[in-house]
Amino acid sequence: MSQSGVSSPGEMPIGAVVLAGEEILGEAYTQEQALGRRIVHADLLAMEQADAALGFSRTQEPLTLAVSLEPCLMCLGAAVTLGVKRVWFALESPNDGAVDLLTRWHPPVEQAFFAKPVEVRGGLHHERAQALFAAYASGTGPLGMAWAQGALRGSGCRFMHRLRVAGFGRDREGTLQAWAGPT
Repeated sequence: MSQSGVSSPGEMPIGAVVLAGEEILGEAYTQEQALGRRIVHADLLAMEQADAALGFSRTQEPLTLAVSLEPCLMCLGAAVTLGVKRVWFALESPNDGAVDLLTRWHPPVEQAFFAKPVEVRGGLHHERAQALFAAYASGTGPLGMAWAQGALRGSGCRFMHRLRVAGFGRDREGTLQAWAGPT
């Protein structure tokens, strides 16, 4: 998670990195306030860097997108287009998180270069991300982020139910995960 985005006034504390094995191909933080634009999500910016580094070439190692907040539909679409095989996130996003949509997406023709990720994991470093979002929501964050402050105690239960219905579960370490296909 990018600490530089956390220290920028008014920015949501969202950082993202795109990896090929252990090689970082892109890293960014959300810059909506700094750039005065809406479509500058951390995950999208990190994937743009990875796309510029890769072009149309493919890596030997699968691409991983790691982000501090559950990706939205736009960012998951970009991940599929880039060829991301693993999506890892820290904190669920009850308003616009879209990982459960992956289990409902069944393209009529499976193509190796345009396929949904085979691994999706949520809850990694959850407490740390929750603390950053709680600080943001109680300071410069917008109204309606009570979930980030922990005020909506039941929202986590509803989220877990939504994930179970979508085929997600918890592993031995308590990490949310779903397998969208064979590894």
